[in-house]
Amino acid sequence: MKINQSYKIHVHGLVQGVGFRPFIYRLAREHSVSGWVENRNDGVVILAQGRNTHLTDFIHKISTEAPMASEVKNVQAIPVTGHAYNTFSIRKSERTTEAITDVSPDIAVCDRCLEDMKKQPHRLNYPLINCTHCGPRFTIIRDLPYDRHMTTMADFIMCSTCKKEYTDINNRRFHAQPVACNHCGPHYELIARNRHLKQINKILDHTCSLLESGHILAIKGLGGFNLVCDAINPESVNNLRKLKARDGKPFAVMFRDLNTVQEYTRLSEKEEQLLTSWRRPIVLLKTRKELAPDVSVGFDTTGAMLPYMPFHYLLFEKTTLPVLVFTSGNLSEEPIITENKEALQVFGDKARATIFYNRDIHNRTDDSVAFVVNDKERLIRRSRGFAPSPIDLSFNANNILATGAELVNCFCLGKERQAILSQHIGDLKNLETLDFFEESVSRMQKLFRVNPGYIAHDLHPDYLSTRYARSTGLPTIPVQHHHAHIASVMAEYGLQEKVSGIAFDGVGLGTDHTIWGGEFLIAGLNDFERFSSFEPVPMPGSDLATKEPWRMALSYLYHYYKEALFALQIPFVEGLNRENADLILKAIDRNINAPLTSSAGRLFDAVSALLGLCHKSSFHAEAPMRLENIIDTSETGSYSFYTGKEIGFRPLFDEIIQDIRNNTDPGIISARFHRTIINITFATAEKIRADYGIEKVVLSGGTFQNRYLLKNTEKILNLHGFRVYSPVKVPANDGGIALGQLAIAAAKLRSKQFSQKG
Repeated sequence: MKINQSYKIHVHGLVQGVGFRPFIYRLAREHSVSGWVENRNDGVVILAQGRNTHLTDFIHKISTEAPMASEVKNVQAIPVTGHAYNTFSIRKSERTTEAITDVSPDIAVCDRCLEDMKKQPHRLNYPLINCTHCGPRFTIIRDLPYDRHMTTMADFIMCSTCKKEYTDINNRRFHAQPVACNHCGPHYELIARNRHLKQINKILDHTCSLLESGHILAIKGLGGFNLVCDAINPESVNNLRKLKARDGKPFAVMFRDLNTVQEYTRLSEKEEQLLTSWRRPIVLLKTRKELAPDVSVGFDTTGAMLPYMPFHYLLFEKTTLPVLVFTSGNLSEEPIITENKEALQVFGDKARATIFYNRDIHNRTDDSVAFVVNDKERLIRRSRGFAPSPIDLSFNANNILATGAELVNCFCLGKERQAILSQHIGDLKNLETLDFFEESVSRMQKLFRVNPGYIAHDLHPDYLSTRYARSTGLPTIPVQHHHAHIASVMAEYGLQEKVSGIAFDGVGLGTDHTIWGGEFLIAGLNDFERFSSFEPVPMPGSDLATKEPWRMALSYLYHYYKEALFALQIPFVEGLNRENADLILKAIDRNINAPLTSSAGRLFDAVSALLGLCHKSSFHAEAPMRLENIIDTSETGSYSFYTGKEIGFRPLFDEIIQDIRNNTDPGIISARFHRTIINITFATAEKIRADYGIEKVVLSGGTFQNRYLLKNTEKILNLHGFRVYSPVKVPANDGGIALGQLAIAAAKLRSKQFSQKG
């Protein structure tokens, strides 16, 4: 039996930018292993030599003791022969193939760096401190492998102290690519109308003074600028709404610490784990103690996050304020601003001061947003801390680009058996966001060595993502919107067989050229059948109906009651402008700009408007959100409905109208309505199981971000023996569409069902 052995070890996964090579070096030293380790495009490669028992432990611990933010997906160890090594070393990185490794998302500052910020002479109060376990990653990387010269730290030459740490295997900053200090690293500046500060303590003092005086500031974060103000000061928050031209959408806030979060919100154990994780997303929590009214604008939830940059911690050390509004630094629906000059131009006369540092942001990322339902983390916006971590696939999707949908856009690249989702792009409705989309597609293709041969897109011909796809000249694969919603979940869970696909959302072009959104599909990756849907009704004004929910309420009433709607004697009808209503009804009768829709989102809009909750939306999906917000969770009743190829809602509206006449509390009506949708979902899933024997049910679409709906739909389906799948790694909204498009395109390519037209 051999005493000594050599292995070539290939480690795949998220193993660059997370302190993996220093970890391997120390592990080798502990186990008397000689050889070398190096970064390559396709992962980390190790040549390990030593006694068999030592090597066995060494290889085992590569997976079991890997750094916190790493993700080891596969360790391949192959016996080799060759040159003998007396020591273990870290080799210079190599680019050997077009294969790539995972790229680390940005990581919240670690506790040890926060300690160093108070103890190390060269890093006292250094607001950009980091180590191999924390700091910027995706936002600064330009290319692979992940080495300093491939990042936006390339222009900052390490001082002798940092260089010594960088080359000392026993130091936590050994081969930490963004390593820096007060002497050699990037630095902060503050520019106000009458001040230009460059010394960090003076910057912090003035920043705190301005915030405590009620001013709005623009502060550069990891992936872009934030607009910041005192979250308890009503006037400050109201002024921020005016600056952002954002009337009704809730603001996210950053709390000083976990104790303060617990003071202002109700926090479960799972929510606490998510909130304090190294990803540091915004987490939607039930409100315990109110902030300024304009923060949550009437909702009973708070979008909470904790500090994740050293500067945030320094700021809260200085200020007396317990919580700050931290919202994306943009105007209206434009992308978050990343460049210092642009921030000064845009915010110079709007914010009281602009605080920034001189390290470039290469890849912009908004803060991610998440919530917890049935003890599972769910994403609403997948960006900082999550992107660009890939989704592992059960099939090959190499060299496919999926362009996503129009709203909350995210695109997706196929790289062999991985789906690489972009960061949150936003709504593709203006030139600025389209530019961001095209720039990000180009950068991600370069970073991940993807040269698309096929491009998948939504059926809707007018989406900018569709137009982009068709402009490339590549063979295109159009994908129906709701099929993509279901396929995204199938891809996440590795499902290949037929499933009951339940897709509820606001808008998606159907194969019959009507607007779908309340869909029950029998779906595989390659194709689908529309089993049933919500009964279609006119959508007066087309897209305008999404902004004015009262139009959908009027449309449903007219659909079921015709002119008799005006005799219903409910506040909604009595408050109608009869002249405007008559014009809309004429447009419906003449089929003028009133396409049919089966949308769940539009049904929720109608009920919300009927109850007087939201007649005009100030942001996307406001009406359904306000309807969810008032649910009386103690109510167990529901309304009636018709089943069949089309789900009919005449009984539901009859009973809602009667409840309104009886002065039933709107919270009870909302609960009964939600429970009706849950009953419809269960009844239809039962019918599919009876007809086709399908027990796997997939839930997707933006309507399933409704926590009451998702929680109770999953529960009733699980209770009756269904196997239920809902999105966890990707959003249920249109931010997950691109993954579904990719999965469907790959399936169609395997069966040769695709268009050759560009």
